[in-house]
Amino acid sequence: MIRAGIIGASGYSGMELTRLLAGHPQVSVGFVTSDRWGGQAVGAQLPLTGKVGALKYVSNGDGVSAAKDVDVVFLATPAETSHELAPKLLALGVRVVDLSGAFRLKDVAQYPKWYAYEHRHAELVAAASYGLPELFRAGLAQAKLVANPGCYATAAALSVAPLLKAKLVDPASVVISAASGVSGAGRKATEDFSFMEVDSDLRAYRVLKHQHTPEIDQTVSTYAAQAVRVVFTPHLLPMKRGILSTAVCRLSPGVTAEQVQAAFTQAYGAEPLIRLASSADAVRIASVVNTPLTQLGASCDDRTVVAAAALDNLLKGAASQAVQNVNLLFGRPETEGLV
Repeated sequence: MIRAGIIGASGYSGMELTRLLAGHPQVSVGFVTSDRWGGQAVGAQLPLTGKVGALKYVSNGDGVSAAKDVDVVFLATPAETSHELAPKLLALGVRVVDLSGAFRLKDVAQYPKWYAYEHRHAELVAAASYGLPELFRAGLAQAKLVANPGCYATAAALSVAPLLKAKLVDPASVVISAASGVSGAGRKATEDFSFMEVDSDLRAYRVLKHQHTPEIDQTVSTYAAQAVRVVFTPHLLPMKRGILSTAVCRLSPGVTAEQVQAAFTQAYGAEPLIRLASSADAVRIASVVNTPLTQLGASCDDRTVVAAAALDNLLKGAASQAVQNVNLLFGRPETEGLV
């Protein structure tokens, strides 16, 4: 059995992780932390029974102490918290899957701009494996620290990576718009995310300032084999969960619709957690919400391709992708505990 702990189990991603790991046939949950729910049983907050339901939440500090008795710790914490906790956990010999952005960006000089703090662990950033299995599976098996991708970054990268790798589009032309359910903002009790503010509305937010932008750039640059800067605009959907992303790119001269479809089939046709749609029009949040799946589809004319992606921001965009990564870390079937 894989012995696991969760630090930050009272956020939306942490709650989803708890639920998934409770049903995983090869994971034993040793502890869960929440400073706000300390002393309460997990079963009082989630519809879980058995061993996990009987566990009591402990403080984050007690979770670090308990980590010496587990094999892997999930950090479902803000980036600055993960930045402080990950080195302590790694020093205990524990593997870490971090759901924050604390170790995603390889250039630590970008952290003050995008995450508003100075990064002090450049050596860990360099050693961290980026946990998007469909694109970077080979680097995960031996990882000690996994930087679980952001939800927008997962959808965006999956939608354009095959096009860039096959050189079917102009790398300078990539424009991505994506819309997420309100849970993507976390469990913040703020006016901007209250029901009265989001209901029956749709708006862009953090325009040209969203922290997933450099993460998307980093991934697609790897696949393009050259520096790429995308234009990324996130939007807030008046729904609980789910992401729909559309990437618009200019086709390279002479590229056909058949080549575009072939690129997606070659990249993802055998992927167990990706479903390919017949076109961008066919991609829907409703097809993937509450599942670990990503749906992808592309449509094009003689000069433009639109690649659409849909996923659940709390699952493939966070918790189920973290479980997918842990399965790879410990040599388990990649979809175990997920399907």
